[in-house]
Amino acid sequence: MSNNIDLSNYQIRTDLVLDTIENYHSNIKKEINTYDKVNVTKIIIDKNLEKEINKKAGTYITLEFEDITNFEQREKIGKVFEQEIKKLLKQKKINDEMKCLVIGLGNIKSTPDALGPKVIENILVTRHLFELKENVKPGIRNVCAISCGVMGTTGIETSDIINSLIKATKPDFIMAIDALAASSIARVNKTIQMTDTGIHPGSGVGNKRKEISEEIFKIPVIAIGVPTVVDATTIVCDTISYLFKHLSYIKENELTNKLVFTRKNYLDKIKDNNLSEKEKKEVGGILGTLDETSQKLFINEVLTSVNYNMMVTPKEIDFLIDKLSDVISSSLNNALHKEVTNF
Repeated sequence: MSNNIDLSNYQIRTDLVLDTIENYHSNIKKEINTYDKVNVTKIIIDKNLEKEINKKAGTYITLEFEDITNFEQREKIGKVFEQEIKKLLKQKKINDEMKCLVIGLGNIKSTPDALGPKVIENILVTRHLFELKENVKPGIRNVCAISCGVMGTTGIETSDIINSLIKATKPDFIMAIDALAASSIARVNKTIQMTDTGIHPGSGVGNKRKEISEEIFKIPVIAIGVPTVVDATTIVCDTISYLFKHLSYIKENELTNKLVFTRKNYLDKIKDNNLSEKEKKEVGGILGTLDETSQKLFINEVLTSVNYNMMVTPKEIDFLIDKLSDVISSSLNNALHKEVTNF
């Protein structure tokens, strides 16, 4: 009787291209820059890689930061985000005269999924002024915005709603904001991903809806998302990884009396630590012999089989969503309207 476990049908849930690359394709070229402690990673996926990593061909820009709740840091994040959005607009040849439709995806009644609707609340909308022939100041773009809700509350595919809106408002491009799922605890509410490839609402939590993209609507679609949830598999696997690093740190420092445990920078202290393969096996048994990807797939199989692979969000998600939506809406207003400086 064979003891081999077929893990081919189990996939890690994530909307982030960085997660996908780290889990399966770490050799893909990345351009990384750091501005005011905000890491910016640019990845270009070509047609050859599209099927291999199951991510659409296009440009992916990811901002990683430590604390969105700190006022000074939040302003720095916003300014970096604004500049990256402007670069993406320029790359897509979108000029200051082109009309924009901003879409807030997600469910306002579910806090981890409320990012899109929350952003829409603070978007500077101007289309009505243009329609009424008001004397709009130069440097202000024609912008309209809407929160479409979710299919469970409207009974209508979001893609179909957007298609009708495009026919009515005739925008030149779309900005779509949505909450995402991650496969790393460290990236939850600490990452903003933007891409010119569009978005599949709900794909990170296994609830795929119709695609929102340039291929569907024939105008550029820039998708912006923040991972607000992880699944239980990710939490278990990251805990195992941190356990190995923690034990390695203790082993290396206990005899020299240099052990320091602190919430503030303990991750930095242990990030380069790890147990040997033999030690991992002694501590973790069979799990200790598996690489990180195999661990995730194995634990995912177990939790999914017993229907316990829950999606989890931090307890302070209400506060974090408010701060994230504030940064994103302010940055978008600045990027879309030349005359607006909203920090």
